[in-house]
Amino acid sequence: MHPQHLCLDKGYDFAAIDAAVCVRGYTPHIRRRGEEVPKRKHHPARRWVVERTASWHNRFRKLLVRFEKRVENYLGLVHFACCLIVYRLTVLG
Repeated sequence: MHPQHLCLDKGYDFAAIDAAVCVRGYTPHIRRRGEEVPKRKHHPARRWVVERTASWHNRFRKLLVRFEKRVENYLGLVHFACCLIVYRLTVLG
């Protein structure tokens, strides 16, 4: 099993947080207060995968506000939205 990394922003710059992260077996990557943002040499900054995916789902108004009473209907709409997202990325991409 490879090491697990945890990236946090300056709001988590406390010794107690560092200790708690290490106790749980993660390698902390916490930006320190007053630290300059390093220039990226190789890769441009990217949004987190979860945020990006949530943003794609929010484009479907039917999913943004749930009006379906039955779970099966809502889940079907989520699956359909995922199919449309994948189709647009691969075929129209």
